Amino acid sequence: MSNEFYTPGEQRAAKVSALFARIARRYDFLNDLQSFGLHRLWKRRVVDLARVQPGTRALDLCCGTGDLSLALARRGAETIGLDFSPQMLQVASQRREATAKLNNQNVTFLQGDAQQLPFPDATFEVVTVGYGLRNLTSWERGLEEMERVARPGARLIVLDFGKPGNALWRAIYFTHLSLSVPLIGLLFCGNASAYAYILESLKHYPAQLAVAEKMRQLQLNQVRVLNLLGGAMAINYGEKPV
Repeated sequence: MSNEFYTPGEQRAAKVSALFARIARRYDFLNDLQSFGLHRLWKRRVVDLARVQPGTRALDLCCGTGDLSLALARRGAETIGLDFSPQMLQVASQRREATAKLNNQNVTFLQGDAQQLPFPDATFEVVTVGYGLRNLTSWERGLEEMERVARPGARLIVLDFGKPGNALWRAIYFTHLSLSVPLIGLLFCGNASAYAYILESLKHYPAQLAVAEKMRQLQLNQVRVLNLLGGAMAINYGEKPV
């Protein structure tokens, strides 16, 4: 493969783990740089769609440094953030402790596999994943697990890189991912491959339309795609039938 952090099949998890161990400390800073801070607005859209209330049970998969988990908790949800990278979870825990306005009892960070969730069926009223489904060995299995642990009526929400439908915009966007983003990784993380991985993984990820189709196959209701930046980013939304 053209990228040291991408490989298909069973060894993929180890490669992705090595990637996030490498970038955990600068992950939030680099996200701001490469998205011009827009990722914060997109994550706010996810939290708005989640419609949590005090006491809502929420699960944030592939939680990384905790952006979505902490935001859901600030809205009053009893939140679990799950990730397989101990380095990312360490940063998330430090952010939780440093957030004075947050009741720390509201959010728990847990190491685990999004494809084999350690929770019973029908546990959560909200299940989110931000920039994580694309990194799983099987994104389909990840969605199936989201549906399994969701209660009837639960909201399932996926935020990730997308593939624009417009060919010209897609070419410009992919050029940005192949040139500008790796340069940011090289300058601020010391490793261009760590951020060239985004494009490599996106090439192998069917993106928002396939995620929507899988949601329909899982018989979710209200399935829709919210394209952001002309489809360069996308939010997939669905509700488990009551």
